[in-house]
Amino acid sequence: MATAMAATAAERAVLEEEFRWLLHDEVHAVLRQLQDILKEASLRFTLSGTGTEGPAKQENFILGSCGTDQVKGVLTLQGDALSQADVNLKMPRNNQPLHLAFREDKQWKLQQIQDARNHVSQAIYLLTNRDASYQFKTGAEVLKLMDAVMLQLIRARNRLTTPATLTLPEIAASGLTRMFAPALPSDLLVNVYINLNKLCLTVYQLHVLQPNSTKNFRPAGGAVLHSPGAMFEWGSQRLEVSHVHKVECVIPWLNDALVFFTVSLQLCQQLKDKISVFSSYWSYRPF
Repeated sequence: MATAMAATAAERAVLEEEFRWLLHDEVHAVLRQLQDILKEASLRFTLSGTGTEGPAKQENFILGSCGTDQVKGVLTLQGDALSQADVNLKMPRNNQPLHLAFREDKQWKLQQIQDARNHVSQAIYLLTNRDASYQFKTGAEVLKLMDAVMLQLIRARNRLTTPATLTLPEIAASGLTRMFAPALPSDLLVNVYINLNKLCLTVYQLHVLQPNSTKNFRPAGGAVLHSPGAMFEWGSQRLEVSHVHKVECVIPWLNDALVFFTVSLQLCQQLKDKISVFSSYWSYRPF
């Protein structure tokens, strides 16, 4: 019995020593690794010509679609803003080309990119707030920090992977409709959003439903992408989507950022798992 108790005490001493090493050494090694990865992610969002200083460089992306050549064009991205758009649209009714371009004095902020960058910055702040001199005293403290960092990373990732669902009146009221010169025709709506690593442009062509129309009018709810036949009310008119054209382009640095988020989340979870292993040994310790 005494031998068994001595063995248990010895095992506990070894485990306590391992846990102390985990808190004092490995946790900080993981935090440094996370900081390095997230700083790389942050640089992708900054995209400036000289490190983190100066204006973000302009990048041109050619819009493409495997299903249609009705819409072609180039979007110019500068950091988290669309600085230029040059789009050619073939109108299905008469196949006549229509040219859409941004006003030269305007930029369109992509809120998804801005929000994702802010969440990355917040995650970095949480990590740098626990520098190498900081001593973690309990496993619970580490778990709390990892949960807070993971929350910011999940929010950053979700902003890129989950575009906002908008109603057609919300798209019609968007400031994006006033970005073009000449102004958009009254039978067109345009939406721009990020989906994963892609910049997507959707053009909706509309027609007015006549008051004597036999169609049962049902306003469409919110959606990322509305389908032909979707109806809505705008001003004194009832309108229906007749054609939808979606084109997109891959933004390589957004793909990099998503990979950095995944790797960082895995590191956080691995550290949480290691802490949790020790918590099972001492139920009376506040892990």
